[in-house]
Amino acid sequence: MTSTTAARSEITGAQALPLLGLVNYQDGSVVSRVVLKREKGNITIFAFDEGQGLSEHTSPFDALVQAIEGEAEITVAGKPIALKAGEVVLLPAEKPHAVKATTRFKMVLTMIRS
Repeated sequence: MTSTTAARSEITGAQALPLLGLVNYQDGSVVSRVVLKREKGNITIFAFDEGQGLSEHTSPFDALVQAIEGEAEITVAGKPIALKAGEVVLLPAEKPHAVKATTRFKMVLTMIRS
């Protein structure tokens, strides 16, 4: 059973934090944490258990996915893209996209509303 857990606790400014520790894995789930939310954009960190994902959807804004741990398949407009830690992929506005973790996977999603 897939479940999604979301937390909305922005990080405190002017301090160094361990990126990988800002969100933890949960068995059979996708966990997310909004670390910064503003009128013009937001930054959310996700942790996907192996095999979990986000179903295909669209967004009216561009978004950048930064893989920080593990591997996933990102599909953009029907094109599968293998993504691993240290790599990025741009999700263009209005293009359908989906995420499926091939291993336990963490990513940072930066959405710019402009």
